[in-house]
Amino acid sequence: MPMVLRHGSAKVLGCLAALVLAWLVCGPAAAGEEFEAIGVAVDPIRVTDRVYYVRGQSGMVSSENEGFNSNAGFVITDDGVVVFDALGTPALGAALLERIRGITDQPVRRVIVSHYHADHFYGVQAFKAAGAEIWAHEKVRDYLATEAPAARLAERRQSLWPWVNEKSRVIAPDRYLSGTTRFELGGIDFTILSAGPAHTPEDIMLLVEQESVLFAGDLMFAGRVPYVGDADSRAWLAALDRLAEMAPRHVVVGHGPHSDDAAADIDLTRSYLRFLRKAMGAAVEDLETFDEVYERTDWSAFSHLPAFEAANRGNAYNTYLLMQREALQSGN
Repeated sequence: MPMVLRHGSAKVLGCLAALVLAWLVCGPAAAGEEFEAIGVAVDPIRVTDRVYYVRGQSGMVSSENEGFNSNAGFVITDDGVVVFDALGTPALGAALLERIRGITDQPVRRVIVSHYHADHFYGVQAFKAAGAEIWAHEKVRDYLATEAPAARLAERRQSLWPWVNEKSRVIAPDRYLSGTTRFELGGIDFTILSAGPAHTPEDIMLLVEQESVLFAGDLMFAGRVPYVGDADSRAWLAALDRLAEMAPRHVVVGHGPHSDDAAADIDLTRSYLRFLRKAMGAAVEDLETFDEVYERTDWSAFSHLPAFEAANRGNAYNTYLLMQREALQSGN
């Protein structure tokens, strides 16, 4: 099975590893940093008068897409720009910042990170160098206290070189959030909503009140198989139900096109998670091995989607392990 470089399997660092991580996880980036040029197009898509996003390519992270497989958005106010997520490499973050500067002279005040998966936050290095403040959920502290950030950075320095290289660093948030956080900037009201545990323990969403736009991060995937990893899919489904009840006019998802009909477009993610839980839960109940149930499961409802080949087996295996844990807990 593929190794999951994330929350569930990581252990607390020993003293030596902590020193290494302290070197990797830095505070303010140096002003005037230079970042690698990119070949992929990072073109803003307008959602409303003030809200834009850039849409990553379908599929998993690869050298072919230069790590550009996720979305990021921004809101232009009369007193600065608020960015939601920052893409998957420092080079992509720098390109996004350049595109924002091509639309407005307003400075980027803060970057709000939906969760600390590499494809969503490595670009904050460029925004930090430009003076922006980075906000994320307080549970990011737990992630940064494990071996996972250093392991993922080492992997991306190989798989996404030169866009992730020896100068690339894991940037810790300047402000850690909990619960619901509201703020106003330039006449626009923002509400940051804690959505985890779901896709990750630290998931947050951003509601742009006057524009009726919700940035949902990886709570919703559109047009591709979701990445489940070691997520708590039961809690994720509950979070999707809460998202549907909010009924925003527009939803910018973490991967894929934005939605103007959240109630309908939420169905892909919800249906996939339910299917995984049903199939893997039945296997656990019948004491079947993972390989047995995976081979006999009919995946045709999802096998045509981008990222299926790369993600589905790992998603299914981690769900199988989750269903085993849930079965043990219910028997206690």
